[in-house]
Amino acid sequence: MATKQRGRPRSFDRETALEQAIRTFWEHGYEATSVTDLTRAMGIGAPSMYAAFGDKQSLFEEVVRVYGQTHGVFGERAFAEESTVRGGVARMLHEAAAKYTEEGHPRGCLVIYAATNCATPEVEESLRDRRNANVSSIEARIRAAIAAGELPSTIDAPALARYTGAVLQGMSQQSRDGASRQELEAVAELAMRAWPESLGQPGQK
Repeated sequence: MATKQRGRPRSFDRETALEQAIRTFWEHGYEATSVTDLTRAMGIGAPSMYAAFGDKQSLFEEVVRVYGQTHGVFGERAFAEESTVRGGVARMLHEAAAKYTEEGHPRGCLVIYAATNCATPEVEESLRDRRNANVSSIEARIRAAIAAGELPSTIDAPALARYTGAVLQGMSQQSRDGASRQELEAVAELAMRAWPESLGQPGQK
């Protein structure tokens, strides 16, 4: 009696293929990246890509999620490890200067650049929501710092958060245009001059 053959084992490393997909979207953006570009970079055929990751949009959704947990985690880490919101922002901007110009991967931020010339409404909206969520997170931290007496009560929290987001997004584009780490470090320094000085550690009056 003939035995039933098992399905063929996957002949590629999923994590390695996914990292290549991250770099491809990061380099070219969502709209300009074709399935052919992806399969070539990932070293697999289209049927394998669809079986492992779904269609291009599904793959991109996973790419953005994993990017945020790896290459893009520096901002969240800065706020978690610094004792003041001002310190968190300063560290985030300086680490962005380093990350956005780092060798070994495309320049700038994938979440910012991938939206360039994006003609797919669902993708455009998802990326915009992520960027706005980052600004809202900064605003929430600023409000908490004001309530704790760390920052002056006269601060316009939404405006300061939006300004910080604009600087971060601008640094990403400047890096794509060839700005060096040192030049972006200078931008970070100037940006922090617009930030109010901390009145003390959170909870201290």
